[in-house]
Amino acid sequence: MSEFEDLLLAGTRRYFLGQCTGVSLGAMAFGSAMGAGRTAAAAEPERNALGGLTSAPHFPPKAKRVIFLTQSGGPSQIELFDEKPGLAALAGTELPESIRNGQRLTTMTSKQKQLIMPAHTKFQRWGQSQATVSEWLPHIGSMSDEICFIKSMCTEQINHAPAMTFLLTGHQLPGRPSIGAWVSYGLGSPNRDLPEYVVLVSKMLRPSDQPLYDYYWGSGFLPSSYQGVKFRNAREPVLYLDDPEGLPRELRRSMLDGLSALNTRKLHDAGDPEIATRIRQYEMAYRMQSSVPDLTDLSNEPEEIFEMYGPDSRRPGSYAANCILARRMAERGVPFVQLFHPDWDHHSRLGSWCKSRCTDVDQPTAALLKDLKRRGLLEDTLVVWGGEFGRGVAGQGKWETPDAGRDHHPRCFTMWMAGAGVKAGTTYGRTDDFSYNVAENPVHVHDLQATIMHLLGVDHKRLTFRFQGRDYRLTDVHGDVVQGLLA
Repeated sequence: MSEFEDLLLAGTRRYFLGQCTGVSLGAMAFGSAMGAGRTAAAAEPERNALGGLTSAPHFPPKAKRVIFLTQSGGPSQIELFDEKPGLAALAGTELPESIRNGQRLTTMTSKQKQLIMPAHTKFQRWGQSQATVSEWLPHIGSMSDEICFIKSMCTEQINHAPAMTFLLTGHQLPGRPSIGAWVSYGLGSPNRDLPEYVVLVSKMLRPSDQPLYDYYWGSGFLPSSYQGVKFRNAREPVLYLDDPEGLPRELRRSMLDGLSALNTRKLHDAGDPEIATRIRQYEMAYRMQSSVPDLTDLSNEPEEIFEMYGPDSRRPGSYAANCILARRMAERGVPFVQLFHPDWDHHSRLGSWCKSRCTDVDQPTAALLKDLKRRGLLEDTLVVWGGEFGRGVAGQGKWETPDAGRDHHPRCFTMWMAGAGVKAGTTYGRTDDFSYNVAENPVHVHDLQATIMHLLGVDHKRLTFRFQGRDYRLTDVHGDVVQGLLA
């Protein structure tokens, strides 16, 4: 068999480019890179003691870490935060065209009349801020004086996957880094024993048909070491942490040292940044063997903690249990923790299903804020709550029946933030009388992303990565820091 056939059977383009004899494509590519003064290995910028870029943060941060409570599916702002008492008198009437103003609808409701459906819940004013929060969220309502409600969020995507991708990566198509990956890449972490970006997905009691794609927490074109590490929603969040029986710890360390030496040599020869990722991840896995069991063992939490986070907090993988884990990660300095709680997509039976999701998240979310505050962590932890879009004012199906729901609505929805650098006890932005359009102070998704990065001490225009000849950033070429959200 010829050398060329051997190379083809080897099955990898990188192997082919690296091993062909003579003037190979790999050699030409290497020469081109050298001519430009940058090899693949040299392209990785200089890093500081935390593993972040030496150029970041760009200014003193208000937040040292983020806990992003991602409510996947589009929570209804009409039921939860955006009180519109005038809708009761308009129930069953058709939404005026002057309000709809050509708004695109999904195929699920585009063929039916847009008949107004009032909120299924009542509202209460809470605290000194007098924020309006649904009776379905009494615990969150009780924390309103710590929260900045953004009632004028808007996006351009009307379906789940593009909208969630847009919220988390700044673009509607997969392939770009998530916000957590950008934070990991730019800022690093003070804790070298746990991943910089951890993802927790709720284990639902009722099966959800809404998928959560891995690229929501992916690293895109950044080195893969910056992608989110997803913990399992089970009693054992990370598998295979124990060494095989009979393998001493010191022998494992020796094996990793030898493997690292081989990989370092290969990195020097090939200049492939993914080899550097492999070295780093092997080391992280070794350290996680001791750090993760300590993190996820909740047996040392006092009984009052479980009572505070609610009855579901003892169930491994529940949203409540994940909130406790998020607080424990904040204590350990993990820079970006993201919780995903799905099943907010209420096209039918909104009155019962939306209320159930509120029951899932209300007490644990409020408990997380209280817990962080009393430990002195809320002052430098940014907590973000929200989903990819909101719900429309028209009922889906027969609006007057218990089976009715609401369709997706990107033009206005509510998210909120609390903690580090946020103007607590405020409501920012306003919608029209139908909760259909933003009437005051719109906050685009790119603006929210820019503001989160600002609170972390990052100028969103300066944290970039060159890919395919272009400098990319989280906010693409858009986004402004919303000063009205800042303390």
